[in-house]
Amino acid sequence: MLVRQPNQNTQDGDIVVENEGWASRRLVLARDGLDYSLHDTMMHAGSTTVLDYPHHLESAYCIAGEGELEDLTTGERHLLGPGTVYSMGHGDRIRLQAHTDVRLICALTPALTGREQLSEGGGYPLAPEARPALRKKNLFVVNLNEFNLGRLQSIRNAENYNFLKLLDGTDVLEQTHYDIDRILAKARAQLQQYPGQVDGLIHYIDFPVSTTVPILCREFGLPSASLEAVLKCEHKFWSRYEQRQCIADHIPQFAAFDPFDDQALDKLGLDFPFWVKPIKSFSSYLGFRINNRDDWDHAIAEIRAHIGRFEGPFDKLLERVRMPEEVASIGGGDCIAESIIGGRMCTQEGFVHKGRLRVYGTVDSMREPNGSSFASYQYPSRLPARVRKRMTEIVETFMAHIGYDNAPFNVEFFWDANTDQIWLLEVNPRISESHADLFRKVDGASHHEIATDLSLGARPRLPYRDGEFAHAGKFFIRAYRDALVKAVPGPEALAEVARHLPDTIVRIMPRPGQRLSELMDQDSYSYTLAIMWIGAASPAKLQRNFERAVELLEFDLEPV
Repeated sequence: MLVRQPNQNTQDGDIVVENEGWASRRLVLARDGLDYSLHDTMMHAGSTTVLDYPHHLESAYCIAGEGELEDLTTGERHLLGPGTVYSMGHGDRIRLQAHTDVRLICALTPALTGREQLSEGGGYPLAPEARPALRKKNLFVVNLNEFNLGRLQSIRNAENYNFLKLLDGTDVLEQTHYDIDRILAKARAQLQQYPGQVDGLIHYIDFPVSTTVPILCREFGLPSASLEAVLKCEHKFWSRYEQRQCIADHIPQFAAFDPFDDQALDKLGLDFPFWVKPIKSFSSYLGFRINNRDDWDHAIAEIRAHIGRFEGPFDKLLERVRMPEEVASIGGGDCIAESIIGGRMCTQEGFVHKGRLRVYGTVDSMREPNGSSFASYQYPSRLPARVRKRMTEIVETFMAHIGYDNAPFNVEFFWDANTDQIWLLEVNPRISESHADLFRKVDGASHHEIATDLSLGARPRLPYRDGEFAHAGKFFIRAYRDALVKAVPGPEALAEVARHLPDTIVRIMPRPGQRLSELMDQDSYSYTLAIMWIGAASPAKLQRNFERAVELLEFDLEPV
């Protein structure tokens, strides 16, 4: 039991910390062996103090004076007076204005050691000897690998989390068939057998991860968008059906068809050219531009040969939700045809938290001369601010319409500069793994921080322009004909890239002895030889850095 009389909280008397806005008498401290410290704080009349704790939690009880609390995240304001209690968790940020002298009794965890002052940002440093305020949060990450662990470790407060791997790549990546029941069973078993508490679940992978995570989150009581809202993004026809009801001016003509119906082309009602793709796919896999009947015949042959990879697993997920009558008969074995849309392409990365949507970054998508394959993704976007604002308004309307909440997303758009028309291409219910290192290079932390905060039910705040580079890009080295890979760049070549282009990440895709056509999940018009993430001071320098990297990375390909 600890009993302390006035002026007895240290051998030398009270510890009082003061600055221009307040004075705090520290009554209980870390050395007392408790998980919290207790303070008697006087906020001076006319003072304004911002509080934003990266390491601490606080509850305060007002016993005298009058003032106002402003939530800097939501903009809400609250009167502060005798009897008012407020609490701050991780992610909360408030401004406290004292109209008169305001006296607060405050409890902070972890405990302060005694002499700490608020930083410019409004937080206290974390004392090494203080007991942790909260145990580390246990966050499971689907198919956690070295690359994404590095991005997760770049986020603020990464030391407060245990990042734990859930499932393997052999469960959820590049498989010829995805057994949804087995994936769910294996994930459940891992989570149930974990000896600690499961606090959150993070993902950044498309099907089947994006559609199984909401099921697991619901079963384990974790924050997530609903499965129905996710499927309204993932099911390409259902998504267009919902978009037609709320943002009809920003979508193309579209129609569903059965690829095994020999009369499907005549039933479409679309003129050439148009795009076809499965109801569920990713990375442009089995997506084709159809200019004439020969293109159609080629595309249908490819789709018929490979669409079964998604049909059964996706239908298994659709059985869990109630679909509109107009959509219910269209499943994973069907396709969608869409009229051609185009222009400058970009992706908006954002999230919805408790019904409030925010877009925190726009990434430009540069295409190869074939108009289909991506050449690079570059951040920040160079599109006009007014265009990006309109895009955000469009996605805000759609997400509210489908009830998408408590999860990240990315949305692909086209902007036709000649007509000022904005087209919505597709909505992905996850962060984009491709963009993770772009945010780290430019803003100072990967947007894995967004996924981390949302997985814990907190409203995210990503740093802004705190990175080493003003611009960053993910670039592709591609081949356009099948070939046998005789040799790929080795360690010496990669070391040369690192020496000439610091903080450049290179990922080689094929292996020696492999045919390019054996690579999984390629678009329909090219093969990816390498991916690299590059930073630079300007877009022009970014392009020069890429060209320099291409010179250093030599592939030996034997045409097939």
